[in-house]
Amino acid sequence: MTPPLPTVAAPLRDPLAPPLLDAQGRRMTYLRLSITDRCNFRCTYCSPASWGGKKDLLTPDEFARIVSVFAAMGIQRVRLTGGEPLIRPDILEIAQRIASTPGVRRVAITTNASHLERLAAPLREAGVSQLNISLDTLSAETFRRISKQGDFAATLRGIDAAAKAGYDSLKLNVVVMRGINDDEAPALARYAHERGITPRFIELMPFGQGTPVPTAELIAQMQAAGLSLAPEPADEDASSLTSGPARYWRAPTGRVGFISPLTQNFCGGCNRVRVASNGDLRSCLGGRAQAPLHQLIRGGASDTDLALAIRGALGEKPEGHRFTEAGNGSTLLPMMGIGG
Repeated sequence: MTPPLPTVAAPLRDPLAPPLLDAQGRRMTYLRLSITDRCNFRCTYCSPASWGGKKDLLTPDEFARIVSVFAAMGIQRVRLTGGEPLIRPDILEIAQRIASTPGVRRVAITTNASHLERLAAPLREAGVSQLNISLDTLSAETFRRISKQGDFAATLRGIDAAAKAGYDSLKLNVVVMRGINDDEAPALARYAHERGITPRFIELMPFGQGTPVPTAELIAQMQAAGLSLAPEPADEDASSLTSGPARYWRAPTGRVGFISPLTQNFCGGCNRVRVASNGDLRSCLGGRAQAPLHQLIRGGASDTDLALAIRGALGEKPEGHRFTEAGNGSTLLPMMGIGG
């Protein structure tokens, strides 16, 4: 009788090797990295007056270390968020180091544009290829109502500077609030298209003040106001590098995007993981599960240790957010505390 072959244990998979999957088997290719939770605008829906901010922000070396680990695991796209990322004096160093990380194919920034008049060209030279610019109104009075600390004129100058700087992609993010700016959507779309920018209208999420306007209602309002809109067919072949939660419609002057976290839940195609400005990894925008990457780094963790912590946190990522559940809003951190 032939003796049985000895049992050989299967080799353990390298935690640093791609793909990076969450608990639902979704492939993570997009890192949203907050580099500060402070902002010079403090908009009502994003940063309530009670938000004091984190005191222990990461250094450029620590950001670079985290991004290098994520890139090894399959992250291709990195977005720098905040707060307002451009208020960091070392923003150009951070952007350049991340853009030069092997495996990172695109670096983007979300900004309120108030510092873009000075930084639009240098950021492009540092390797940033995409800007998402927040502008919720074309009225100086409404702007002050949304952000008492913001500089409306500087924002408009910054947008014009960005339009001239040669970015691969420019988008204008508009958070729509009932009774505040929901009547400005056609004008904002025209303003963006005149500058070669794609406007995107976002349903207000329950992180601060204001009442959301459902996307379907907003589209009907825009069409009634004379803006012709037709839905674009879904791009089933959209790459992980460019795909996101926006759904696009076509107007005579260009594309118009709509992001609908409440009425058209986008979680099924989620490819995103978030790291807050103090190094807390958050597996979901609408949850509190996290992994303290900064503590691990400062405690001498290896890249493998970081990879295991990242995989462990993503192993708890839920199927979808719970924004619409009764009472959940009171448990959420402010948007600027998460990184958007």
